[in-house]
Amino acid sequence: MSENREIYDITIIGGGPVGLFAAFYAGLRGVSVKIIESLSELGGQPAVLYPEKMIYDVAGFPGITAADLTENLIKQLDLFKDSTAICLKEEVKTFEKDGDIFTIETNKGQHFSHAIVIACGNGAFAPRTLGLEGEEAYDDNNLFYNVHKLDQFAGKDVVICGGGDSAVDWANHLDGLAKSVTIVHRRDAFRAHEHSVEVLKESNVNILTPYVPFELSGDGQFVKSLTVQKVKSDETVELPLDALIVSFGFSTSNKNLKNWNVDYKRSSIAVSPLFETSQEGVYAIGDAADYEGKVDLIATGFGEAPTAINQAIKYIFPDRDNRVVHSTSLINEIKKESLVRKILTSTFFSEILKGIFRKLTV
Repeated sequence: MSENREIYDITIIGGGPVGLFAAFYAGLRGVSVKIIESLSELGGQPAVLYPEKMIYDVAGFPGITAADLTENLIKQLDLFKDSTAICLKEEVKTFEKDGDIFTIETNKGQHFSHAIVIACGNGAFAPRTLGLEGEEAYDDNNLFYNVHKLDQFAGKDVVICGGGDSAVDWANHLDGLAKSVTIVHRRDAFRAHEHSVEVLKESNVNILTPYVPFELSGDGQFVKSLTVQKVKSDETVELPLDALIVSFGFSTSNKNLKNWNVDYKRSSIAVSPLFETSQEGVYAIGDAADYEGKVDLIATGFGEAPTAINQAIKYIFPDRDNRVVHSTSLINEIKKESLVRKILTSTFFSEILKGIFRKLTV
């Protein structure tokens, strides 16, 4: 990321459900927002790990999948796309305050903000990788750590690394859809559900055990083959491929928390009843926040977000009338402003102004 000096009102660390709703509410209150997310997509752990899992404790939904909840939150946030920036695959290393501006350092560059809301759950969430040279170059091209749409692998030679439920399920689902499927696992026995393993063994999937990834070959953009090595042996096998799926699971880490200059215990940040951290201008919500009686639910985080955002706004604009207004009034005001912008930027209005200007200059 090239450094951009643009200063946002609020930067939200974490693009999970709570972070997304906080960004929406900030937009509703008329401030600019930037989301910094360590993953390559929005939605956090629910969307990545359990997209089809039903969630029953979100108000107004008798039941909704994590994928649908994420889709709705993104659609909701889209109302403020002109004042919202989203930065994916960026991990926040440190942030420091100089005057009334925070400089946020990530693995890709710098960001600038008047206030920060931490909504990163239990830490930066990242896939476990192969650990092979050149792996990052193929990420998001034809190397995948998670699968949402199986159709993208139709008619392709697919190699899957992993031995858990996800790896075995993907192999079973792709059998017959892909041109060929090979699954590689470092042990003879799979860790997946017994029935799924039985289905796998009766399928046309090529099973390679016990083998471990050894070397990637490609053109620097797309992986062409994966060489695997048999455990406790020098034997290697090269597997030509069109797509490589790595299913080693995901890990969370709050290793950078110690650099954020906020009071914390283990992976949670101590907050006040107003979700203020020990550093002025920095707030924490969702699973990242800790206080007496805290209940770790998505619904709880949704309730915490408006309070933290309102406090951040009071901090940024202490002299402004910061009374909380009902969403209906705010949306109606936004619609009016949008209509005025459309009129002012329309060709018809432009021609009227040109006509007036011509008359005045005659």
